[in-house]
Amino acid sequence: MKKYYDTIVIGTGLAGLYTCLNLDPSKQVLLISKEAVLRSDSYLAQGGIATMHDDSDFDSYYDDTMRAGRFENSPAAVCEMINQSRSVVCDLISKGVCFDRRDGDLEYTREGGHSIFRILHHKDITGKEITTKLFERVSELDNVTVIEHTMLMDLTENKGSCCGVALRLESGEVKLVGARDVVLATGGLGGLFKNSTNFSHITGDAISIAIGHGVELANIDYIQIHPTVLSLKTKGRRYLISESVRGEGATLHNEVGERFIDELLPRDIVAAAIHEQMKKYGTEHVYLDVSAIDNKKLKEHFPNICERCLAEGIDVDSMRIPVVPAPHYLMGGIKADINGKTSMPHLFAVGECAGNGVHGANRLASNSLLESLAFSRNCAKQINFNDSDEKLAIISKIKDEYKDLTSWYDNSRHLIMSEIKKNNEVFYDKWCYNEDNS
Repeated sequence: MKKYYDTIVIGTGLAGLYTCLNLDPSKQVLLISKEAVLRSDSYLAQGGIATMHDDSDFDSYYDDTMRAGRFENSPAAVCEMINQSRSVVCDLISKGVCFDRRDGDLEYTREGGHSIFRILHHKDITGKEITTKLFERVSELDNVTVIEHTMLMDLTENKGSCCGVALRLESGEVKLVGARDVVLATGGLGGLFKNSTNFSHITGDAISIAIGHGVELANIDYIQIHPTVLSLKTKGRRYLISESVRGEGATLHNEVGERFIDELLPRDIVAAAIHEQMKKYGTEHVYLDVSAIDNKKLKEHFPNICERCLAEGIDVDSMRIPVVPAPHYLMGGIKADINGKTSMPHLFAVGECAGNGVHGANRLASNSLLESLAFSRNCAKQINFNDSDEKLAIISKIKDEYKDLTSWYDNSRHLIMSEIKKNNEVFYDKWCYNEDNS
C-alpha cells in the first residue's frame, strides 16, 4: 500500500467496482474491502436489475418508481437512472454478464410495484452474476490495487476538504493514506440489526464517520423493510425470498389460510400488511404459497431459494414458506447529487450509503443494482472531468480510538441510531429501539 493514491474507493459491491471500471486508467486507485471482496450485499441480490424495456416504457417506469417512493423521490435522479438503464445493461453484457434469455431474447420478469415485466435476471442469483463478472474485469486493471479485510476508521481532512482515510489493516495496524478523491461505497446499515437481509459486517461505518465530520445526511430513517424473508428460529442474517417469486404468482396467506394482500403492491404496503396479520393472530410469520407457479419454472428460475428452503426442512413442492418482514435496504444515507458529490469537497458517496433521492421513501423492487451502477458511473466521470494536480497534505494523526474496535462500533451505532430517532421516532420505536438498547 502506498502513502498516496489519486482515488480511494471504499467498498467492493457494485458501486465500488463500477466506479473503478469507469475511472480514467491513468489514475492510481486503491480499492478497499472490509471483508473478502465478494462479501457485499450486491452479491446477495436475487431478483434482478430493472431497466427501461424500451423508449415507450419511460413514463410507466418513472411513474412506478415515483409511486413506490411515495413521490418523495428526486425527479432528476429518477430520470437519470432510467435514462441510463439501457446503456448500463449493454455495458454489463459487454463485460461478460449473462442474463437469462428465452429463444435468444432477454427474458424479463416482474416484481412488486412494476406495471410491466422489465426486470432482467440471472436465475435467482443476479447480484452474484454481475458482481463476480465486474470483479473479474477490475482484477484485469493495472491501475487498481485491491486490499481485503481492511476497515475504514475515519476520513482525514484539510481546510474542510477530504484528503484521505484512516484504515485499519487485518493485522490491526492503522495507516493514514492520502488521496485527491475518496469514494464511499460501503453499503447500508442492516448489520446493526439482529435480523436483516444484510451481511453482519455492513454496519453503516461510512455514515457514522460522515456524521462525525459534519457531512450532510439525507433521510437516514428511510430504511426499507423487505416483506418476505425466510422465518427462522435462529438469529442473524435472514435469507431473502425474492420479490420475483411473488411476481411469478406466489401468494401470501395468514395463519388461517386467508390471502390478505395484493402481493405486487410496493414493499412498504406489503410489509405493513404482513405485520398486521402477525399481530392479529399472534404469530411470528405468515406463509408464502408457491403452488401457483409451474414446478419446472420454480426450480429453474429459483433454484437457490428452493435449495435453501429444503435445507431448512421446507419442501416447496408440498409446503408453504414461512416468511416475515425484516430490515433490508437504506434509501437515505450520505446526501449526494447524481454525480455522487457530497457536502465535503473531494468526498463522494455512491450505492446504498448514498442518499441521492432516487428511491424516495420506499425503493421500487430491483432498482438498487441499477442505481448503484448508474450513479457510480456518473461519479467516476465527475472525478475524471475534475482532473487537477491538487494534492492536500494529510494533517490528521492516528487516534487512540482507532485501536479499540468495540468502543468504535458502540460509538458508531449510537451516532446512527440517534440520527434515526431524531428523524423518525415512530420508526425508531418500531424497528430500532430493541437494537439500540440490547
